[in-house]
Amino acid sequence: MQVLIVGSGKLATELLNELSLGASLTLHRWSNAPPKQDRSVVVHAGSGRELDDVIAYCRETHSVLVELSTGSKLEGTSPTFPVVMCPNTNILMLKFMNMLAMSGRLFTGCHIELRESHQAEKRSAPGTAISIAQSLGLSAEAVVSVRDRDEQLSALRIPPEHLGRHAVHSILIEDGACRISLETRVYGASAYADGVARIISAASSHQLEDRLYAIDEFVERSWV
Repeated sequence: MQVLIVGSGKLATELLNELSLGASLTLHRWSNAPPKQDRSVVVHAGSGRELDDVIAYCRETHSVLVELSTGSKLEGTSPTFPVVMCPNTNILMLKFMNMLAMSGRLFTGCHIELRESHQAEKRSAPGTAISIAQSLGLSAEAVVSVRDRDEQLSALRIPPEHLGRHAVHSILIEDGACRISLETRVYGASAYADGVARIISAASSHQLEDRLYAIDEFVERSWV
C-alpha cells in the first residue's frame, strides 16, 4: 500500500524525511502521486490548498485520510471514506491528553494555570493547549502562550538547540496548601514522525468504517 504525504511545509518535509514505515508501505509525495491508484493512506499535512483534491481522491479510491491540520473543513462532516482526525500525533501526549479528558472534571473548583511554548515562528492556534484547557474546564483565552526566546531559555529552560522546534505545556493546579504541577516537553520532530508512522500502521492494518475517527479512539482501542 502506498502512503501519500500532502503538503510542502515544515511538517510535510519532516515526515518525508523522517518516517519509518513497514516493508508493505511505500512513501510518496502527493505531487508525484498518480491520478488514480488503489486504496492508499493519504496524510494531509498541508495548509488546506490541496484538501479538496485529496478528498476527491480518497472518495474515488476509498483511501484512508489522516488529517493533521487543526480546524479542518472535515470536522463535523459525514465522509464516505475513513478519516482520522489527528491534531496531535505524539502518542505519549495523546495518552496524557486522553487521561485529562477523562479525569479533568475532578479538579473543578481548583485554581488552574496553563502555559504553552512553541517555536517563535508558530502562528496557528495552540490546538493541544486549547484541548487541555477544555479538559480542565478552562477557556481558550486562559492559555498563556510563550513565544519570546529569552523567556523560553530562562524561565522554561528550553535548550538553545531546540528553540526552533519544541512544544512545552505546563499545568499548575492549586487547592489551598496543595499544589500539583504537570509538564510535557517535546523536542525536535522525531516524536511526531514516530507517532504518524504508528497511526499509518494502525489505519492500514484495521478495517476502518466510512466515518470520522478522532485519534483518541485509536488510543482507547490500543491501536497506537
